Amino acid sequence: MITATARLLQLLSLLQLQREWTGAALAERMGVTDRTVRRDIDKLRELGYPIQASAGVAGGYRLGAGARLPPLLLEGDEALAVALGLAAVATSPVAGVAEGSVRALTKLEQVLPARLRTRFATLKAAVSRIGGPSDAVDPQHLTEVSAAIAAHRQLSFEYQRADGQRIRRVVEPYHLVDSGQRWYLVAWDTARSDWRTFRVDRIRTHPSERARFTPRHLPAADLAGYVQEAISRSPYRYDVTVRLHGPLGDFASRVSPAAAQLAADGPERTLLRAGWDDADDFLGWLFALDVDFEILGPPEFADRCQQLSVRLQAALRR
Repeated sequence: MITATARLLQLLSLLQLQREWTGAALAERMGVTDRTVRRDIDKLRELGYPIQASAGVAGGYRLGAGARLPPLLLEGDEALAVALGLAAVATSPVAGVAEGSVRALTKLEQVLPARLRTRFATLKAAVSRIGGPSDAVDPQHLTEVSAAIAAHRQLSFEYQRADGQRIRRVVEPYHLVDSGQRWYLVAWDTARSDWRTFRVDRIRTHPSERARFTPRHLPAADLAGYVQEAISRSPYRYDVTVRLHGPLGDFASRVSPAAAQLAADGPERTLLRAGWDDADDFLGWLFALDVDFEILGPPEFADRCQQLSVRLQAALRR
């Protein structure tokens, strides 16, 4: 005699396998009475599964759409297909779903049987995309980081800095942020006793979990904004502010969040804040937007623009 829990799982699996079942067919398949089937149907409904019933000789039970998503039972090949699909979305982010795909993939990988884990790793390694980014992130890194965030466990990994040097980092992970082009990890660096933002594509070894940690107060309420400021302004020589002559909607799709921060300055003006090491490079990028603008700061950047203006005027006179 199977347990009541196992019987419910068997009933749910049958309902997902076939569009509609009669009560008698379910009872025969499960080796129970019609009354037991009805009682188990009621229990599944209490758990949130929208099971519809139709009366009559041709009537029966079917699994319908509900107001919320209950747990699903997946066959091995179905789970493998879903995992591969989620991994593809996570590494080629679609706006609005990339972070959800990482959370779902993390949950799915935790329960994959060992044989499916091996097949998943083999298939994932065998698939390539034409035109994919050269700095694509390993989806397994995303799921390992996501699991550590949920469990409040430190992570240890080898990280490649912008200058190419590899260093070992031990961090307390707090949040993953998708910029639309790259994934970033907001974490507390234990060696530096400070908050850091890490590009996940620069993690060169599988993150390994270490001791649990007590969560700290976050560096900002809006971690997505915190990351955008960190990657677009903080590490650079010039923190430039420019007023663009045009509404925010004209530039939102033309300026990457990793390149600059945009904010409305009235209905017809937009404030652009960006960090650059080279003033001349920034001006070239700014002129490429083909829009009138005003330089608001900093003074040393405005001075450099004045020098270039004098040189251009002299060139025109010649």
